[in-house]
Amino acid sequence: MFRIIGLFLMASLGLIPACFAQDPGGAATLASNPQLPVDYVWVLMCGFLVFFMQAGFAMVEAGFCRAKNVTNLMAKNTIDFVVASLVFMAIGFAFMMGNDYRGLIGTTGWFLHGSNYDVSRYLVFFWQLVFAGTAATIVSGAIAERLKFKAYFLYSLAVSAIIYPIYGHWVWGGGWLSKIPFGLGHLDFAGSGVVHTVGGFVGLAGAIILGPRFGKFCKDGKPKAIPGHSITLAALGTFILWFGWFGFNPGSTFSAHQLRIAVIAVNTNLAAAAGAAVAILLVFAKTKKWDVGMMLNGCLAGLVAVTAPCAWIEAWAAVVIGAIAGGLVVLSVYFWERRGVDDPVGAVSVHGINGVWGLISVGLFADGTYGLGTTDGPLVRGLFYGGGAGQLIAQVIGAAVCVAWAFTLGLAVFKIMDKYFGIRVSPEEELKGLDIPEHGQPAYPNFYARGN
Repeated sequence: MFRIIGLFLMASLGLIPACFAQDPGGAATLASNPQLPVDYVWVLMCGFLVFFMQAGFAMVEAGFCRAKNVTNLMAKNTIDFVVASLVFMAIGFAFMMGNDYRGLIGTTGWFLHGSNYDVSRYLVFFWQLVFAGTAATIVSGAIAERLKFKAYFLYSLAVSAIIYPIYGHWVWGGGWLSKIPFGLGHLDFAGSGVVHTVGGFVGLAGAIILGPRFGKFCKDGKPKAIPGHSITLAALGTFILWFGWFGFNPGSTFSAHQLRIAVIAVNTNLAAAAGAAVAILLVFAKTKKWDVGMMLNGCLAGLVAVTAPCAWIEAWAAVVIGAIAGGLVVLSVYFWERRGVDDPVGAVSVHGINGVWGLISVGLFADGTYGLGTTDGPLVRGLFYGGGAGQLIAQVIGAAVCVAWAFTLGLAVFKIMDKYFGIRVSPEEELKGLDIPEHGQPAYPNFYARGN
C-alpha cells in the first residue's frame, strides 16, 4: 500500500525515478522537477544536523561516565559511525531500501552500484545512514566502562548490516509491518522505533550479558551511585542532541515544501521541555535535590517519545507525551537498577522504554490533520480523535515486534562474541580504566598522572 512509509514524499516528488533510472549528475532529475534543489538542500542540511548528534551522544556518555574511560567512549562513538558508513553502503542499505522480497528484506542496491548510482538514491542513502549511526551509538552508553573495543567494533557491524536495516525495511522500506491490516499499517514518522527502540533494547541485551560494573551494587543487591566526571559535558551533549533533533524530526518530511515542518519543530521542542520538567520534579519529590542528570535524561526521553508522532499531533499532545516520557524515564531507571541491570547513562530507559511509548502514542494522539506526506492521501487518526482502535493496534504490534527483534538479536550478538573471545575487559583493566589498556592514551593526562 505504501512503498516507503518513512520517506513517503520520495515518489510523489519524483525523487525516486521509475525503475531507479541512473542519474549520477542530477540533470535529468532536476529537469523533471526544478523545485527539487530546495528539497535536496533541506534533507542534506537536516542530515548534517543528525550526524552532529554523534557529538552529542559522545558528550553525554563522557559526562555521565568516569574520566578514566573517556578516551574509550570517544573511540566507540567514532568507530560506530565509521563502521556504519562502510557496512551500510555495502549491504545495509540494500537490505533496508532495496526491492522488497515478500515483505521481509530488500534485495537490490548493493554497494550503491548500478542503477543506484543516482542522486536520488544517494540522498536516501545519506539520510538512512545518519539514522543507522544514531541507532548504533545509542548502545554504547548502556554498555559503557567494561566492554572490549573489538567487541564494540563487531557489534557496530551487526547493527549497521542487519539489525537496523532489516527492521527498518519492515517499517520504511515497504515491508510487512507497514502493511498490516490495522489503521494505515504500523507508522513511525522519524524513528522512535526504528532508531531508538532498536538501539535501546540492543543496549539492554548488552548490559545483561556484560553484567554490572564493579562497585555498582552492594552485597545485598542495592545499587550505588557511580557519579560521572562532568555534568558540564553531559549538559553540553544534551543541548547538542536537542539541537540535532530539529533535523531528525522535521527533516523526516523529506521536503522543504511541506510546511508541516513548523508543527513538527514546535512539537519536538515542547516534548523535550515537558520531559525535562517532569523528570526533575519527580526526583525532587523523592530526594529533595534538583537532579540535573535526571533532568537531562528527561529532556532526551521527551525527544525520543515525540519522534514517532511529531508530525501527526498538536501542541498539547506533545506536552502530554513528553511529560509521560519524563515520568517513564525516572521510573525505568529505578526499575532496571532494582533488577541488577547497570546502564551508566540511562540509555535503555531514555531510548528503549520511551521509544515504545512514542510508537504507542501515535495510535492515541494522531489528530487526523496530516497524512503520509501528500495533500490527498489518507490522514492519520488515533483513538482520542475518533480513529478507533485500528491504528493503536498497529502501533502496539510494531512496538512488540521491534522490542523482540532488537533484544533477541542483541542477545545473540553479544552472547556469541562472549563465547568466542569474551567481551568484558579484565577486572584489573576495568578498575584502572579502559583508556590506557585499550587505547594507550588517557583523555586527561595530567589528571590521570595523579592517580585518579
